[in-house]
Amino acid sequence: MQAQLFEFLNNHPLLMLGFFAILGIIIVTEFRNLTRKFVVLTPSAAIQLMNDGNTVLLDVREQNELQSGVISKPVHIPLSAVSKRVSELEKYKDKSILVYCRTGNRSGSICRQLSSKGFEKVYNLAGGILAWQDAHLPINKK
Repeated sequence: MQAQLFEFLNNHPLLMLGFFAILGIIIVTEFRNLTRKFVVLTPSAAIQLMNDGNTVLLDVREQNELQSGVISKPVHIPLSAVSKRVSELEKYKDKSILVYCRTGNRSGSICRQLSSKGFEKVYNLAGGILAWQDAHLPINKK
């Protein structure tokens, strides 16, 4: 059995390299999910959070993306400026902060930044504003 395994490894090095690369990606992704300090919310769960009245919406899309509309009345700080302007969010440290972007990827990185800066109630909108629109929820056009 062991000889067959070594023979397979020798005959298929690219296949094994691909296998270990994918395995590594899965392990890293799962580790990040287990150690994240923020919560990912669906649009319906985000509405429940927003209804408590103590939630700040943070839109991290770039200025040119805002023409498609915004959710309620967000604080707008583009992703490219968040690290410079994080001090503007200090006044919301005791509130829940729901971060969103177009698809939920950029907002996830901002959620990690905010969590590392001591914000405890940080939430990421899964799927971003596209998921919000797909759920037929209201947006405000500027």
